[in-house]
Amino acid sequence: MVQKYQSPVRVYKYPFELVMAAYERRFPTCEMIPVFVGSDTISETDDGVVHVIERKCRINVEAPYLLKKISGVDFVYFIQKNTLDRKNRILKIEAWNESFANRIVIHELCTYRVYPENPEWTCFEQSASLEVSHFWGFEGVVEKLAVKHYSQNIKKGKEIIEHYINVLKEEGITYIPPFCSTKTSKDSLDELDVPFIDSAEPNHKNGSINNYNYNNCNQQMTEVAKQS
Repeated sequence: MVQKYQSPVRVYKYPFELVMAAYERRFPTCEMIPVFVGSDTISETDDGVVHVIERKCRINVEAPYLLKKISGVDFVYFIQKNTLDRKNRILKIEAWNESFANRIVIHELCTYRVYPENPEWTCFEQSASLEVSHFWGFEGVVEKLAVKHYSQNIKKGKEIIEHYINVLKEEGITYIPPFCSTKTSKDSLDELDVPFIDSAEPNHKNGSINNYNYNNCNQQMTEVAKQS
């Protein structure tokens, strides 16, 4: 029997890009998640707009000693695939178990996106499904462990994002500009013979970063609009 879980929508009162920067601080390890032993990158592609990264994660599941002895493992391995669409400001996270895949099927889907009612906020949704076909008579124990782990993740997730946003603040980062296709801007400016202003060092004035690049992009696109 497949069990399904759905968490309430969580809202962060921070822009999407800042939440993404905080989220990335969780890898390759996170001291706030003791069971998350580490992760290795399996594959990664980035065309400047869409960034896809696949990781193999090691989890030290808090299971009874007897269950660990019977299963013969200390860690459980999961595959996590993250697809970040910078232009549309959405991150999709898909995770599934690699360990005991012929006995247990765990599938988790998480989404970070811009909050519909406020473009300066970010919302998070999480769902999961679990099916235990056979686990040496410990099916009920495994289901309870999975539910416990899922519930802990829901509670801990917000704390972790808030923690790393505070870390970013301490580093002087309180704003990260939305995606802007500077390549497209440059191509358009070349056609119109308008000088292209290249990237400069990050500007931390007023607690922001990359303001120079962001303003340049807007300035260049404005020039294109004026001459078109």
